[in-house]
Amino acid sequence: MHSNFYFKNKKIIISHFASFLLFLNIPSIYSQETPKIIGQKEVANQNFLPDFSYAGYHFGTSQLPEIKDKIILATDFGVIANDDLDDSKALLKAFKAANEVQGNVVLQLPAGRIILSDILYIERSNFVLRGAGSEKEGTEIYCPRPLLYLKNQESLAELREYLTTTDKRQVEKENNIDLPFSQFAWSGGFIWTQVPNQRVKYYLDKYDTPQHILANVSQGKKGENVVYVSNVNGLKVGDVVELEMFNKDGENGEIIESLYKNSKVKIGSSNWKLPSLPLVRQQVEISAISKNKVTINTPLLIDIKPNYQALLVEWNHLSEVGIEHLRISFPDAPRVAHHVEPGFNGIFLTRIFNSWVRDVLIKNADSGILTEEIANVTIKDIVTEGKNIAHYTVAMGGVHNVYVENLKVYNKAVHPLSFNTFSTKNVYENCEIFTDPDLDQHAGANHQNLFDNIKVHFTPNADNTYPLFAGGGASYWKPSHGAYSTFWNIIVDVQGDNFNTPIELNGMDEGPFARIIGVNGNRNFTVKYGPDAYIEFINQSMKKIPSLYEYQLRKRLQN
Repeated sequence: MHSNFYFKNKKIIISHFASFLLFLNIPSIYSQETPKIIGQKEVANQNFLPDFSYAGYHFGTSQLPEIKDKIILATDFGVIANDDLDDSKALLKAFKAANEVQGNVVLQLPAGRIILSDILYIERSNFVLRGAGSEKEGTEIYCPRPLLYLKNQESLAELREYLTTTDKRQVEKENNIDLPFSQFAWSGGFIWTQVPNQRVKYYLDKYDTPQHILANVSQGKKGENVVYVSNVNGLKVGDVVELEMFNKDGENGEIIESLYKNSKVKIGSSNWKLPSLPLVRQQVEISAISKNKVTINTPLLIDIKPNYQALLVEWNHLSEVGIEHLRISFPDAPRVAHHVEPGFNGIFLTRIFNSWVRDVLIKNADSGILTEEIANVTIKDIVTEGKNIAHYTVAMGGVHNVYVENLKVYNKAVHPLSFNTFSTKNVYENCEIFTDPDLDQHAGANHQNLFDNIKVHFTPNADNTYPLFAGGGASYWKPSHGAYSTFWNIIVDVQGDNFNTPIELNGMDEGPFARIIGVNGNRNFTVKYGPDAYIEFINQSMKKIPSLYEYQLRKRLQN
């Protein structure tokens, strides 16, 4: 935890630091111009910039709710805080009772430490798990043992088989490590949302089952909200469905051109060797139907063409699920290696829509919040901290229109902010990384995601470079991202006293057609990013439009 004294003195330091920059007369202090990509029509027309404003709860148009009715007290079912005894069985009883309540229900946890050694599954809509606050006097869920020591979860059976049959291993010869991947490296959590018996992530063809196809989609235009379908008999206004597009044409498939814009980068084989796996997907809500014309509440990612064999399919999910006002903590634990984490994972969000996580502090996690197959979820006011090295803090994997606001990362993490496989139109806004930052894009056809108004702190390498723009992920899913990934107003605090030498920010060699608008801070910077990146507003202040998400949201709501 961080005291008021720390923050009070931090403000004083920042104030003196700003005065020092004024003394240096660095140009970024004075510029109030608008970037050409939104301020000049000709430039904007030539350089597509996605509209990210649809991310978040109810497409960004509604405040998170405060549910006050039908409150179930966990203490009524035997949960006793601060008694140093395991509360798992009592918590599961409380969950069962809450699940039997019709309509909105809040399961209220008491203040103090609650010990948990089992998974709390949220498997219904209109359910809020609420603590008494994330501060010291609030609610702490303490998990003394990792997921590794629990009974194998049935929903991860396909993942376990995939890791075994493909012999996924972490090999670090210099550290004498040759170990199998853990099933918890990017999945699982002690608080876990799921639709029972619903497949979440696709690993092995043998588990494929026929989809419930609602309509074939013949056409649609990138950035617009209309698709044309074969028939509307299976559709109705208000439905939330998944739009899927496929690459049935192999290595030279036209959809690959749409994703990577014919850029001279190596395309991994998974982009064209998996014809039954949708390469582009987004969860959409139907707002109008007229003959064969269907209007949806979010813009299309790419043009829809006949050979993509696009579909609208049923998407089973929960809605109006909330997790709020609590801490999740784990013991100090030695790190073995990347990808072999034992499962000190906080929250695993799957199959939810129009839901939220807010005001949560997570300490010593392998991964704080993991996500898969969710849409229009807001995750805000999150702190991660601790001595342990994390894999992820709040990660986005296979998700659409997810909005992460005000994430503070104090602990060291391999991927502090990360857009992972199949992630599209997601936003990190007003986030800050205090230790070894990188802005990770993790391959797997992720595209059109936004890092927005992000602050980072680091010490540069001896050669005055720093790999801020990371590109993780497996080679068979490369490149690190598709076209139009966007960085807006990246604020950099470089540690050290060599103010005369520019810092080169690099680390991305093969992510095509990025938009990098606004990199500024306490030094002058150069940006190396390729190929075909659009770069402007380097070493200039973004005070006029500090957040692209907020700017686009205001503009949309005014129209």
